[in-house]
Amino acid sequence: MPRASKYPAEFRAHAVELWRTSGKSQRAIALELGITNETLRNWIRRADEDEAVPGPPAAGLSGSEREELRRLRAENKTLRQERDLLKKAGSLLRQAARPDPVSTFAFIEAEKANFPISFMCARLGVSRAGFYAWRARRPSTRDRADARLLSLVRAVHTSSRGTYGAPRVHAELRAAHAVRCGRKRVARLMRTAGLVGVHRRRRIGLTRRDATATPSPDLVKRNFGADRPNKLWVADITQQRTGQGWFYLAVIVDAYSRRVVGWAMAEHVRTDLVLDALSMAITARRPPPGLVHHSDQGAQYTSLAFGRALRAAGIAASMGTVADCYDNAMAESFFATLQTELLDRHYWATRHQLATAVFDYIETFYNRRRRHSALDYRSPADYETITAVAPAA
Repeated sequence: MPRASKYPAEFRAHAVELWRTSGKSQRAIALELGITNETLRNWIRRADEDEAVPGPPAAGLSGSEREELRRLRAENKTLRQERDLLKKAGSLLRQAARPDPVSTFAFIEAEKANFPISFMCARLGVSRAGFYAWRARRPSTRDRADARLLSLVRAVHTSSRGTYGAPRVHAELRAAHAVRCGRKRVARLMRTAGLVGVHRRRRIGLTRRDATATPSPDLVKRNFGADRPNKLWVADITQQRTGQGWFYLAVIVDAYSRRVVGWAMAEHVRTDLVLDALSMAITARRPPPGLVHHSDQGAQYTSLAFGRALRAAGIAASMGTVADCYDNAMAESFFATLQTELLDRHYWATRHQLATAVFDYIETFYNRRRRHSALDYRSPADYETITAVAPAA
């Protein structure tokens, strides 16, 4: 009998969809997901055998319709450029006094690859002649050093998917590029270039209790410290509206490394959702005895089926008190990060589109690359690797 795959069917399906939609190579996707290129190639081959991938529909337009389409596209492109420019120049435009022309010129120089120079000068209230005169001046040693550093800062900010602020960019420069500089200098360069991190918003709760169920005792008592992996898992559910209706996500986070060890996505919020997340976590981690699973008192977690699944795996159930987000603060923190760095930044037309984006965020960015301040600005995967070999050092 063949051995069961470590990766559930949902994981494999989303990996294939990520390759189809991201434009990245198979090798790049496999590297980001921590699997072999051959494994991903097999998943893609099997998916192609199971389904037909339709091509784009052909469009037949008259000459006048094509001309009107070209005009509308040009107009739409201008509007998008104005919107994107205002987003990036927000730090300049929010200043109480008129922005320093030198700062504006530096911003234009930094963004000239993304927007036409005349377009930026007109919208930011400076002259093209003034900009070219400023650029013709010989830069000082400090200016040249700032330019080199800004290039690295911009690359780090882009690789973070536009989510990092100055503290995490600074940490990435030190850890990944061996650059020694002050955090305030990084903040100044980001402000001048219009680079900003994302900011959190308040999350709407989803917990619905079953008044007839008996909740498990709180074994955690807001102490989310764990001295090893698979000692404490925290779990929760969130929702996000799409053009097709609500989308639900259940996750399990290892408190030791903040790594998402199990997740499940669906268009419903039944007990099956949290059971699927638990099954993924158990399959991936194979936890030893003594593990505690902590959640809120939602009906999915107090259900008989979920309780049986925990007991069968030798996992102790723990639940916080009612209507107190601090009792499950670590899971709440993950969803606040997800909301800020992904969910609130886009319009999601379909559940399928959102599911692919969530998979990409968790498996290729959050677990493997995103630097966490609580982990001394390491990623969960790196933190587990480093601490696993530390005792032998």
